[in-house]
Amino acid sequence: MKQTVQLMRIQEKMKPGIITRDGFLGTDRRNLIDILVEDDESVKRMDITHGEISQRMIDLRDAGIRGLGNFFSVQPHYEVKVDSVRGKLPCPFGDPGVFPKTNITVKNLKTGREITYTDFHIHMIGSHGFYEGKGSSFRLEPKDLVDILEVKKEEPD
Repeated sequence: MKQTVQLMRIQEKMKPGIITRDGFLGTDRRNLIDILVEDDESVKRMDITHGEISQRMIDLRDAGIRGLGNFFSVQPHYEVKVDSVRGKLPCPFGDPGVFPKTNITVKNLKTGREITYTDFHIHMIGSHGFYEGKGSSFRLEPKDLVDILEVKKEEPD
C-alpha cells in the first residue's frame, strides 16, 4: 500500500519530541502504512481482530482496577495492577479527547508471562491497529498480547 499525505502527517506527530519525548516509532524507519499493514496481517493470521484484543485489555484493566495500585487476583489465573501516572496524551491520528497515562500490568500465572500496557495502547490498538514501531520502548507485539491475555475470538450472539 502507498503512504497517504494524511498518514505522513500522522507519522510526523509520532516522531520524538512532538507528543512524547521518545515518540511512538522507535528505531522503525518504515512508513506508517507499512507498520500498520504488517501488524494487521499478523493479527489476521491469528484469526483475531484489533477490537477483540483491545476489549480483552479493557476487561482485564477494569477487573484489576479494584486493586488500587496493587496486584489484584483476576480469574481464572491472572494478577493485574493498574497504576495511574500523571498526564494525558492526545491521539496522533487526530481523534478527539486525551487519554490518561494509566499503566496496566497483567501477570498470567499459568504461563508465567506478563505484559504492561496503557489506556493509550488500548485506544491505539482498538481504533487504529497501531502497536507502535519496532524498537519503541512501549511497542506491544500482537502475538504477545494474544498469548499472555489469552484473547479469544468473540462468538456471535
